[in-house]
This record gives sequence, C-alpha cells and structure tokens, in this order.
Amino acid sequence: MVGKSLLIDMPSPFALEPGTVRLMAPAQGLSAEQFAQLREGTLGRPFIIDHGGMRNLFFTVESVQSSMRLDDPNALVAPYTRKMMAFLLFIPAPRHVLMIGLGGGSLAKFCYRHLPRTRISVVEINADIIALREAFAIPDDDERFEVINNDGAAYLAEGRIRPDIVLVDAFDATGVAPSLESSDFYTQVSQCMTPGGVLVMNLAGDKTRYAGHIASLRSAFPDSIRLSPVVGDDNLLAFACRGPQVVELPQFLSKRAHLLERGLGLQFPRYLAQLHDGEILATSRTSAASSSTDPCSA
Repeated sequence: MVGKSLLIDMPSPFALEPGTVRLMAPAQGLSAEQFAQLREGTLGRPFIIDHGGMRNLFFTVESVQSSMRLDDPNALVAPYTRKMMAFLLFIPAPRHVLMIGLGGGSLAKFCYRHLPRTRISVVEINADIIALREAFAIPDDDERFEVINNDGAAYLAEGRIRPDIVLVDAFDATGVAPSLESSDFYTQVSQCMTPGGVLVMNLAGDKTRYAGHIASLRSAFPDSIRLSPVVGDDNLLAFACRGPQVVELPQFLSKRAHLLERGLGLQFPRYLAQLHDGEILATSRTSAASSSTDPCSA
C-alpha cells in the first residue's frame, strides 16, 4: 500500500463518467498536479466511480476494469465473468481455485459465496488494488480464502500449491498483463494443476498482446485449448486443460450444464454451446468426443 493513505471522495471530473470518484490518496488529499494526472489518465493509481447504483474500478477512465452492483455486491455484472464460471462444467466441485488478478473481486466473491467447500487463493501484484478490497466488499482472509500480494509468475514458481482451477484475469491500464506472456508462466500453471485441471484466461484490451499469450498457452497446453468470444463484449476467453475434455466436450456436459444453471442461475447451457462453436487450438485430437465417461469425476 502507498504510504499513509485514505480513501477520499470527490465529484467526478469526467464528463462521460459522472458520479463520485473514490481513490486512495495521501492524508492531505490530492495535489493540483495529481488531480490533473487523474483527469489525463497518468496518475498511475486505480480509482473508483460510483454512479447509478454501480461501483466501477478504473486505471484510466477509458476502460472499466471491474463493476459491482451496490445493492448486490456478489453478483457477476460483466458477461465475461459469468462465462468464466464455465470451468464448473469440467470440475463442478473444485478443491482449490487459484485466481491471478483480483480487480474488484467479482469472481473471488462469487466463488467464495457459491462454492463453500472450495479453497480460494487470489494473487494480485498491485497493492493499491488490494487496498480497495473493502470498498468492493471482498471478504477478509480466512481458512479458505486468501489474497496474496505478489506477482503471479513468481508465486507459481514457489511451487506451494496444486489447484484444480486457475483463473487468469490480470490487466494493466492497456490490457492483459504483459508480464504473464512468458511461456514459463503458462508452463508453471500446467505443471502445478491437478490432472484434469482447467485454466480459464480472459483476454481483453490491446489485441496486439493476444498473440504472445496464445502462443505461450499452446506451448504449455499443446492438445487442449478452446477460444471462445464473449457475445456482446470485447473479450476473448481461452479454456485450457490438463486433459482432453475442453476439446472433446463429452455429451454428459449437457446434463451438467442444466444442473448448474438451476443451482447458480447462470446460463451454462449457453456457455457450453458457445464452447462448441469456439476455435480449437490442438496439435492432436482423440476420437472420444462422444464418451459417456466423466474424465473429471475422480
């Protein structure tokens, strides 16, 4: 966290984003220079705008990083966050979910509330983001929930965990975090996950960054990746697996999708249909697509 800071409020200076700005600032408040940097998008510090019953997280006013309904802090507002929950199609009762990137904590809160038997670890490199966790109603650390201030790649290199699910939703002001592009990061993810484990990655922002991440994913998960756009949103999700099920999408997933929809209220049958339509990135494929055996039942 930055020095002795507090959360200050001020009227939004942005014509296209009205409301109340809230941000961490020195005890004496923002200087004129810092206020100018806020307006210009060069302050280098995350901030919040509250308006119309919503709380939005920004690095710069050009792009919303996370959104929260003030009357329902645990709801998944952004379509891509709802679709990322499609990992439950493959592992409906994960023992451990690792998240790279906290943001406003949408996925972390949803999983904490709806997966009561799941351990959740969230790694966030930006201490200023973590400092806003109370504003986004992110729960305190306890025996099954923790927020860790660290670089995702460095944390994985420590080799302390073995998650079933890895959710990557890490961004800077421009787009998906370039620090994760190295093949070592995705290789570490693949090696640390349990057999049959699933990675879901959100790609958004600067599209010139996508190719490097996708190439590294293909190196780490050579036989099991699907790309699936988020309908009505400018996001692309990558589903990768230590096993064939992301590519094969066996028939039993349809029944599971309907059960999950009834249990969680999310459109899992729609997500499954969109996965079927997604692009497969694989160097080899098996012919077990119609298998009735659940490869994730162990």
